[in-house]
Amino acid sequence: MSLGTENDTISTVEELEALYGAPVPRSLTKELDHLSSHYRAFVEAAPFVVIASSGPEGLDCTPRGDPAGFVRVHDQHTVMLPDRRGNNRLDTLHNIVRDPRVSLLFLIPGVGETLRINGHAKIVTDPDLCASFAMQGKNPVSVLVISIDRVYFQCQKALARSNLWSIDAQVPRETLPTAGQMAEAMSNEPFDGDAYDRGYPEHMKKTIY
Repeated sequence: MSLGTENDTISTVEELEALYGAPVPRSLTKELDHLSSHYRAFVEAAPFVVIASSGPEGLDCTPRGDPAGFVRVHDQHTVMLPDRRGNNRLDTLHNIVRDPRVSLLFLIPGVGETLRINGHAKIVTDPDLCASFAMQGKNPVSVLVISIDRVYFQCQKALARSNLWSIDAQVPRETLPTAGQMAEAMSNEPFDGDAYDRGYPEHMKKTIY
């Protein structure tokens, strides 16, 4: 099986558009430069969002989750996202301070449509703003304030094909490597993966916020 020769690799916009044809008209009219009332409802119902960013070292895509509504709508052109406690890699934040462009993908359990926001983010540390996002008495270190450039919904096809929300499609956790097993395999120092896995539920309770 060939992975692509010069003759069968698309390399120009003209070739791409000739291959696929014109976009479906509705796919263009659904795009707005602000949050409509319908789009706002999706943001406020979503407990999970994936944020994509770009920097000199390359691209990053990271999940963020909290109770529904954790991405707060400030107005039609602005949403806010708390930066919760993590591992301090700061991949997304490193990117944003050098290239503010971001893209958000909102998922809602049981709902086939997804919502996409493209915009520009800034990292804000205002104490009152951070305190307004407190969970379990813990404030986020910063809040991403995102100015909306484009927003549009995606139809159900991808989630329908993946069967993502079906209970029957759930993968038994024991069929895949655990976090401890993966960390132990990649560690350059002695690391007890089994102990890590046993202790992680309690560790997460103490550090989730």
